Amino acid sequence: MSAAVGSKSDDVDIDLDNLDDLLSALTAEELEELNGDFDPDNSLLPPSERCRNQTAKDPTGPFSREKLLQFLEDKAKQEKDWENTVPYKKEAKGKKFVPKEQEKTVINADDEAVETEWDEILNAASEEELVDLAAVLGFHSMLTQTQYYASLEDREIHEGGFSGFAQAQVLKVLPDEAPNMTDVEESIKKLKSNDKELKTLNINNIKNLSIEKLVELCEAFRENSACVRLDMASVAATDKVAKALAASISENSTLKSVNVESNFLSGEAIVEILTAVNKNKSIIELRAANQKPEVLGNKVEMKITQLIKDNDKILRLGLNFEFPYCRIKVHEMLKKNLDLMRKERVGKSEGAATH
Repeated sequence: MSAAVGSKSDDVDIDLDNLDDLLSALTAEELEELNGDFDPDNSLLPPSERCRNQTAKDPTGPFSREKLLQFLEDKAKQEKDWENTVPYKKEAKGKKFVPKEQEKTVINADDEAVETEWDEILNAASEEELVDLAAVLGFHSMLTQTQYYASLEDREIHEGGFSGFAQAQVLKVLPDEAPNMTDVEESIKKLKSNDKELKTLNINNIKNLSIEKLVELCEAFRENSACVRLDMASVAATDKVAKALAASISENSTLKSVNVESNFLSGEAIVEILTAVNKNKSIIELRAANQKPEVLGNKVEMKITQLIKDNDKILRLGLNFEFPYCRIKVHEMLKKNLDLMRKERVGKSEGAATH
């Protein structure tokens, strides 16, 4: 067979050993025709690429969108409309729906009404008595604001009727809350001297306290073993005060409750305080809500959640969490700690009862 091919190639003067030269000598049309002879169905190509490119043509002239639109418009106007083989007739098919007329029965409410003794009482009652009845039954939308609050306080309603109007009342002047008169200097001395009578220290809402004075007060708790509660809310404490407080908490095993609400503590400062709380685990209540940076952030809240998870002694935590996961987890851990404390208390009471 090779000899036959060779003889045929000798007759046509074709050298099959050098196909690259033969293919390079062909034009694009000849290559496309040759490709069609070898694989007419293009089975090796995906179906989307088997069609011949119909747009590979040279343009007949410059493209003009305006001329094309004008040509299409003129052609549409010149062509005649298609003729309808059957002329259109406006007619309704089928039967027209006509609803059945139903007889309307008029019900007279007075015919079925039954007179009772309550009707006679209500008809004979005055408008003031009806207002009292509405207040007793809880129909507060029928009352004015003055009548409503009078009904809540079980006072007699004098303002007249349902058409009455609420009169202005003189506001009660309440005295201002007395300022916190705690002597900070004296308190620091008592803390340093470990005064046994100082069980609770409250410096809430004391204005114009310097940061240095607050730091000194917090440092006085390091060696104190008498005070069990510290309240220092709304004293403009900063992170510097929080660091001093955290250092004292890590060395103090007597404090049970700390309140630092409404200050200027950052999330990292609160984390530092909680880290110190976890060293001795003597504090069971920590309140640090309503700080100047209102949002703690996800990173800080996750740290606080982990710290609460590692502490099985803390029972109450005053913080506002933004993310539901942290809020739910902290709530679950505090509830778990309360259950553990209750079980220990019940176990001790049962053991004492057996003895």
